[in-house]
Amino acid sequence: MLSVIVLTGIHFTLVFSQSRESAVREDIPLDSIRLSDPFILADKNTGMYYMTGTGGMLWKSKDLKKWSGPFHLAKTDSKSWMGESPMIWAAELHHYKAKYYYFATFTNRDIKIDTVKGNVIERRACHVLVSDKPEGPYVPMGDPEYLPANKPTLDGTFWVDDDGKPYMVYCYEWLQNWNGTIEKIELKPDLSGTIGESKLLFRASDSPWSRERDEKGNIVPNKVTDGPWLFRTQTGKLGMLWTSWVFSDYTQGVAYSASGTLDGPWIHEEEPVTPANYGHGMMFKTFDGKHLMVVHSHSVGENGRYIRVPTLFEVDDSGDKLVLGSRF
Repeated sequence: MLSVIVLTGIHFTLVFSQSRESAVREDIPLDSIRLSDPFILADKNTGMYYMTGTGGMLWKSKDLKKWSGPFHLAKTDSKSWMGESPMIWAAELHHYKAKYYYFATFTNRDIKIDTVKGNVIERRACHVLVSDKPEGPYVPMGDPEYLPANKPTLDGTFWVDDDGKPYMVYCYEWLQNWNGTIEKIELKPDLSGTIGESKLLFRASDSPWSRERDEKGNIVPNKVTDGPWLFRTQTGKLGMLWTSWVFSDYTQGVAYSASGTLDGPWIHEEEPVTPANYGHGMMFKTFDGKHLMVVHSHSVGENGRYIRVPTLFEVDDSGDKLVLGSRF
């Protein structure tokens, strides 16, 4: 039983990947898995790699080459704002103070919160679940909401800053503000809720590399912020991966904090850090000491649907700035 949870009268729903069940498969190569927003936890306690992402399912591997899954791992309260079968985007797994935490974006398509420029915006927000084990089950904690109900937020990630406090760093979605932001909000010590108000870190328009055309055909900064991930180089430099678009190419950039803390100011690199059509990345260290970045590739199928496959790159973080290496 989880010591940080006291719940009574709550009806749990096992959350399925976009409401579809999938049969568990064994010995699947990484490049045979379709998955957006991949996240890999290298768990020293179990000696296993755990991968999740959009859809919220779990894959397991001992060597990063052959994977088993997908497994269901999240349970939500069907009576909460999420409803019975929320969509799950960009799930992450974090080990912190002897617990495992599931950061994810949940969408209840039955609740509409706004309409902007003809776009109906559904109830979508970052939330955190908890478990004693990396494979779950992950269940709700104290706060029914982490972020304001009237704002669409997504891609929440976890960071403990120099002040020793835990934070969620997330995107306020461009669909409502038309200039996406990345923001931070303090978390309670056990991550069971948020404290105070959020703070702006930067806007999509601050990027020197992301581009799109406006309604008149003019080239302007892209409005999308997506997939923040915090890291420190081996020299102690605080950086953030984040993803946007360069016209039709889904692309990832990197920014560095001049102060060395989340408060920035954040200085953006002039050019993307990944090749075109690779993005929403995070980094981890393998059990044999290699530094890797996992991203998803991005292409469009004949039916117009996105095709996204997890891809590993070696990275060099020995200096003040991240250097992307060859595919792993």
